[in-house]
Amino acid sequence: MLGAKEKKERSLGIKLGLKAERCSSPKCAMTRRPYRPGMHGKSRRGALSEYGQQLLEKQKIRITYGLREAQMRKVFMSAAKKHEAVTDAIINILERRLDNVIFRLGFAPSRIMAKQFVNHGHILVNGKKINIPSYQVKVGDIIKIKQKSLNNLIFKNFLSNIKKHETPLWLSVDAETLEGKVKSLPHDVEIPFDINLVVDFYSK
Repeated sequence: MLGAKEKKERSLGIKLGLKAERCSSPKCAMTRRPYRPGMHGKSRRGALSEYGQQLLEKQKIRITYGLREAQMRKVFMSAAKKHEAVTDAIINILERRLDNVIFRLGFAPSRIMAKQFVNHGHILVNGKKINIPSYQVKVGDIIKIKQKSLNNLIFKNFLSNIKKHETPLWLSVDAETLEGKVKSLPHDVEIPFDINLVVDFYSK
């Protein structure tokens, strides 16, 4: 499983943070083997066509946020109907996913782990258990891990991780109550891909 995730990053040629701390350590596959997997991985990649570039960026987004193809298409189709720039709408939808917010708050070391936390019922939004990773949080929502769940071994470093985590400006964390809050809609989000290319891909 570990190798499969790292192969995806090597194939796309970019670190996507799929394996939490390992991604920033010397053990990271992209650091040890910064070339595509397979017997021809070290050979020079030819110039990509316009379609190839669009497909590559689509894969980066899909894998980063852990989306299936149907979910990916739904995000882009939904964004196209909103009264704002399509790229802004896409970032808004992707970033407000509950699993992504859990990751951004520092409650989980990766989006993959965050999705597991949500699926397993460890997450409360405004005091209510939510087990849908794609759930769209709203401004003012309070997010926390169930008190009972904090006794689980997977949360043993929870408090120390929160204290050293850099939270985005549109979110906040109270280290005393161990609660996260959505202060505003996502803004100034740094993303390692070109959304415009993917908009073009789905516009065909």
